[in-house]
Amino acid sequence: MNKGTAKLIYSMLISLDGYTEDEYGKFGWAAPEDEEVHSYINELGSSIGIYLYGRRIYETMVYWETAHTIPDQPKFILDWARQWQATEKIVYSKTLSEPISAHTRIEREFDPDAVRLLKAKAEHDIAVAGPELAAQALKAGLVDELQLIVCPVIVGGGKRFFPDGMRLGLELIGEHRFGNSVMVLRYAVRS
Repeated sequence: MNKGTAKLIYSMLISLDGYTEDEYGKFGWAAPEDEEVHSYINELGSSIGIYLYGRRIYETMVYWETAHTIPDQPKFILDWARQWQATEKIVYSKTLSEPISAHTRIEREFDPDAVRLLKAKAEHDIAVAGPELAAQALKAGLVDELQLIVCPVIVGGGKRFFPDGMRLGLELIGEHRFGNSVMVLRYAVRS
């Protein structure tokens, strides 16, 4: 990929009714334990050079910093751990004093202009995760692609993938179905 062609991708596991976590803050129903699904997510993530995280999702994802030290991990788990460890991470937090993983820096505020500049200079795609941070990127018109990893469950409430009041024109650019009823839908955001 050439500099300046990086996409900002909003990618998360969601319930069929559009939630990233249930009303109790739980999301175990979305853990991609299936090798086929996880391997596909690894493939999707292979284009990512930078992850943008809010504090809560970062604290969840930092598991991958040491996942390789857990005995008897399958290869697809180890592959994701290595991929995640090697990728740059920017965490937006007013409370986190310092990073708890390598290749990570803390920013106090989400600055759309700084992210535009980051996209212009990036040699690889950038991913944003966490619905609150992604809402800021969506509202600023920064998101180029949505990757919805839809889990076959309805949770009835919780934290929504999309912010209220969001309207976007989308174009389906890819879909993938798995034997366990998980589906990945990829959409380009039309400007």
